[in-house]
Amino acid sequence: MFLLDKFIKGRMGLMNKKIAILLSVCFAFFCAAGNFFTTPVQAVATSHVVISEVYGGGGNSGASYKNDFIEIYNPTDSSINLSGWSVQYASGTGSFTNITNLSGSIGAHKYFLIAEASGGSGTVNLPTPDITGTINLSATAGKVALAKVTTSVSGSTDSNVVDFIGYGSVNDSETSPIGTLSNTTSAARKDLNGGTTQGQGSGWDTNNNANDLYITSSINPQNSSSSAEPPLSAPPSDDDNMALGNPSGATSVITNSNNYLMIKTQYAFSYNNSKHEPNWTSWHVGASDLGSAPRQDDFRADTTLPSGWYQVTANEFSGSGFDRGHMTPSADRTSSVANNSATFLMDNMIPQAPNNNEITWANLENYSRSLVTAGNELFIISGGYGSGGTGSNGYKTTVGNGVVVPSKVWKIVVVLPNGNNDISRITTSTRVISVIMPNDQTVNSQPWGYYRVSVKDIEALTGYDFLSNVPTSIQNVIEAKVDNGPTS
Repeated sequence: MFLLDKFIKGRMGLMNKKIAILLSVCFAFFCAAGNFFTTPVQAVATSHVVISEVYGGGGNSGASYKNDFIEIYNPTDSSINLSGWSVQYASGTGSFTNITNLSGSIGAHKYFLIAEASGGSGTVNLPTPDITGTINLSATAGKVALAKVTTSVSGSTDSNVVDFIGYGSVNDSETSPIGTLSNTTSAARKDLNGGTTQGQGSGWDTNNNANDLYITSSINPQNSSSSAEPPLSAPPSDDDNMALGNPSGATSVITNSNNYLMIKTQYAFSYNNSKHEPNWTSWHVGASDLGSAPRQDDFRADTTLPSGWYQVTANEFSGSGFDRGHMTPSADRTSSVANNSATFLMDNMIPQAPNNNEITWANLENYSRSLVTAGNELFIISGGYGSGGTGSNGYKTTVGNGVVVPSKVWKIVVVLPNGNNDISRITTSTRVISVIMPNDQTVNSQPWGYYRVSVKDIEALTGYDFLSNVPTSIQNVIEAKVDNGPTS
């Protein structure tokens, strides 16, 4: 949210598939929510059954296993009935005419194995399959859908699709396909910590096949008799954009539309579909994030929002008297053109008074980056609060198509010397800078340091729980302090 705001393969429907499964899992999910969300926040664990492994080389020359297979996994805390469901396959550019119907149920944190066709070679039988079909999967490139129907689906955006994988050269996938497979490799889903240890809860899902799966020669078909794999527990990873915690308990469940978790490589945020803006945005800044990539100024709608949700457009604030105020600043992501460009998605913006965005807020951003160049790394969370601010054209409560103008903007900056094991290095002496600023044209009458408050003050304002991954005894101390360190 830095510099003057003078310039006015995701795909829609990516999350639409989840609507189709909510009727069967919603009650179980919310009853289990207290346990489910104890999964580390950096683990993007999903609330629906996923395709956990795909292998198309079965019975081919050089293959060990005699059959192709599709494995699914249930990361939720309740058994799910699979009656009326199917797995479906299409070639790289083909239609879904190859279908294996499912039956029975898949237990909580359990696997379910679907054996498919054999090329006639191979020496190793699959574990006893839960279902046997006749689909002949390509060993190198294809599309696999898990669906809540037994009739053909149209592709990844079909409302009946629960999960979808594209591998190799294909015309459809979740965001980007995983690479080309072979007779001796499979596509396996990452575990609940985003790692590549098979058999540890294959529930990682950011709706990007290239990020969510990996190619492995350690092919590991598992069936309903395999051990249940509860969510892992591990400390947040270093440099993770949400390492400090999930302040509002945001989830990637489509019905949670006003507290909807979105994970980008460059930042994470809770999106509010009623306000058309983030509730909060969380990111990490280190020396590797700062480079020479130019500011892209490619403001644009985020087409990866769930199907049917309004997408704020690039010029929607034009003439309103409010800037398109970045939450994650473009200058915090200059390591590459792609990283800088990602900050110009409109769901990284709030309507911000020009004297706030361009002067007082920008000065805090500049000072924060100076801490990075001085040998520190930062964990930052920011957002807006309330409704009604004053821009260059006067007071407004909304701009564009109902984008709410916050009355205040707030930010929390946790400062750590460069190092490893980040969360464990936060102590009662760690510097935490917190501010609440009015979203108006008078804010620049004071320097940014004038607006410093405690984290507890921001919690009282917003109702959020910040720094929740920090031990409580340390939280209680650093959240109560008001920073009095240097401001330049």
